Amino acid sequence: MKVPHPCIATVEEFYAHALAIEREAVDRYAEFEAYFAGRGEDVLSGLCHSLGSAEQQHFEELSRGCEHLTLPAIAAADHRWLGADAPETAARELLYRVAAPCELLEIALAAEIRAGAFFLWAAGTAASLEVRSLAKLMAAEEAEHVEWVKQAIEYHAPDRQDGKNRLAEGIGPGSAQP
Repeated sequence: MKVPHPCIATVEEFYAHALAIEREAVDRYAEFEAYFAGRGEDVLSGLCHSLGSAEQQHFEELSRGCEHLTLPAIAAADHRWLGADAPETAARELLYRVAAPCELLEIALAAEIRAGAFFLWAAGTAASLEVRSLAKLMAAEEAEHVEWVKQAIEYHAPDRQDGKNRLAEGIGPGSAQP
């Protein structure tokens, strides 16, 4: 986890980071939902829709909670799931070349774990009681999301082996073939 600051010193700073994390999650889950829907993966599309809706709700709650505050500018790239590069770069292209649903779910899982770790870190390092309380709440919500994604990965574990087989055949992320 990239630590953006020595500690989150203010409520305003916490909200700025939390909003960036939630906005990224909303955007990525919408993208993943569309991807899975396009592949006919209705269950995974529905999971991404549910997770995206939960993240949107978090974003809206956070936005309401800080509408009276002046938030500092932060580097939103610190919280991106797929890197800070432009959407046209190769790293982004890999999203659409996954060999199995588990690979996309693993991207989501890693992001949810990073978000949870960030909030736990903020809860453990912030001097402000209000920041610690907000961070603990957000960490608990992210832990729930981690469990949902882990369950989906477990359900799709057979797909993971199929994906490894496809990679061995030169199909999928990192291969030269589309």
